[in-house]
Amino acid sequence: MKITTIIVRTLIGLFLLFASITYFFPITPLPVFSGKMKIFVDGIGATGYLMTLAKWVELLCGLSFVSNKFTRLFAVVLMPVSLNILLINVFMIPEGTPIAAILFLGNVFVMYTNWNSYKEMLKA
Repeated sequence: MKITTIIVRTLIGLFLLFASITYFFPITPLPVFSGKMKIFVDGIGATGYLMTLAKWVELLCGLSFVSNKFTRLFAVVLMPVSLNILLINVFMIPEGTPIAAILFLGNVFVMYTNWNSYKEMLKA
């Protein structure tokens, strides 16, 4: 189980690092969206900060997962981001759903492996 945790955590971290670095340093062409997704992306872009904030969160979470420092904290921080990525893909661009599901389930797995750390936080 320990080796599986290391592999999942590292792969998620590398994916998050790749996603955030390619946003800040565009080394791959940006995808062209249409329909609802274009409206959504244009709206996020119009805020001037929201996508940059999300990519900074991804970068910090990716660094945390790869280095195994503050992983429990950043797994919690990543949960709403990964859930939002999953839901955006499910409802707007279904062809991206498998990758988004892997990210979300990997985050759930990392949180599950550290579940004892969250018990105190979840007490009423």
